[in-house]
This record gives sequence, structure tokens and C-alpha cells, in this order.
Amino acid sequence: MRILLVEDDQLIADFIQNGMKQAGYIIDHVDDGEKGLGVLLHDSYDLAILDLMLPGLDGLSVIDRLRREKIRLPILILSAKRSVDERVDGLRHGGDDYLTKPFSFSELLARVESLIRRSQNITEPTTLSFQDLSIDLLARTARRAGTKIELQPKEFALLEYLLRNVGNVVSKTMIMERVWDYNFDPGTNVVEARMSKLREKIDKDFQVSLIHTVRGVGYVLRGSDA
Repeated sequence: MRILLVEDDQLIADFIQNGMKQAGYIIDHVDDGEKGLGVLLHDSYDLAILDLMLPGLDGLSVIDRLRREKIRLPILILSAKRSVDERVDGLRHGGDDYLTKPFSFSELLARVESLIRRSQNITEPTTLSFQDLSIDLLARTARRAGTKIELQPKEFALLEYLLRNVGNVVSKTMIMERVWDYNFDPGTNVVEARMSKLREKIDKDFQVSLIHTVRGVGYVLRGSDA
């Protein structure tokens, strides 16, 4: 998936680029509206993340031109403008979603994923499973080998995140941002404590452990330690 970021604040741009690359996206960056419009008119992207207050050409003008040219790629607007009227204005100009600054990366990523699914008519699954472990996203229930497992809301959210990343190691920072929506605090042990309770419920009574610790890196859901 290719994303174009049009943002003149370098700190915000670096923050978004680093996060999106870690999430597996290809992301390019330009720092003014004229450049952004030129790139989007002549190159192919799956989504644009667009600031409104830009040098060269403001974000609403960029959107207007793209829509006049019948370019329908999803556009996520970023802006410090927070009023309802300003958000409505951005959407009426042709933006597909509107996120106000400051924002957490987890919310940005969730909105990007949602816009891409919508643009490609991808239906979100209602269940996630791995081997004999499954969760129902609508009923918010979990089962292993057919046995229902009672989970607290944060435990369910943590298990859902692991199931969405089967085989991939997720770090404490990623978990804190996605499950708790906190900025990373190296002094907290909330992830370790909740993970310990989750592992006891998911793995204790079964021969094969599914949740594994990767020392110094994070956690992974897989079938064995191999």
C-alpha cells in the first residue's frame, strides 16, 4: 500500500512516516500543497494524508483540484482546526475523514486502515482465529479448543491485537499505543502484568503454548518456541 503524506511540520511528518513504515506501508512525504498536488495528479497512491494549513497551496484547495480531476483516492485530513464547522467543511470539500492534532498514532493507523478497507470494499471479519484459539469480535468472546475463556476488556483487546499480528513480534511500545492508547513509559509494567494474566488464561491448561515472550523485543502469537 502506497501513501502520500503532505505535511509541513517535520516532527509530525517524521512521527507519521516512522510509524507507517513499521506498520508495513510505503509512505512518501512532501512538505507543501503545490508539491502534493503535483505528485497526486501524476502518480498512483492508495491514500493521502493531508494537512490543511500548508505553504504553497492549502489543503482544501488541493482536495478541490483532485476531486475536479476525478481522482477518488481516500484522503485523511490532518488539522489543528477542531471546530465542528471546520471538520464539516473539510469533509464537504471531499475529504474522507478528519483527524485533529494532536493525535495518537494508533488512532491515525486505525483510520488509515478503515479508509483503505472502505475504498477496496474489504469487509472486516467478525472472528479471528489461530490454531484452536478464536475470538468473536461482535460478541467479544474467546474460546480455545471449544472452551470459553473469560477475559477482561483489556485482556480481550490485547488478545485481539496479537491475533491480528500472528507470527509478528509486537513490542511493549506498540501494545501500549494500540491497546491502552498511552505514550510509552519505560517504567510501567502494565503490559507485563496484563500479558501474564492473559497467558495464564490462554495457555495454562493446554499442551501447546501460543503466547511467547521474545526477550528484549516483545511478544508473539505462534504455535511453538521454534
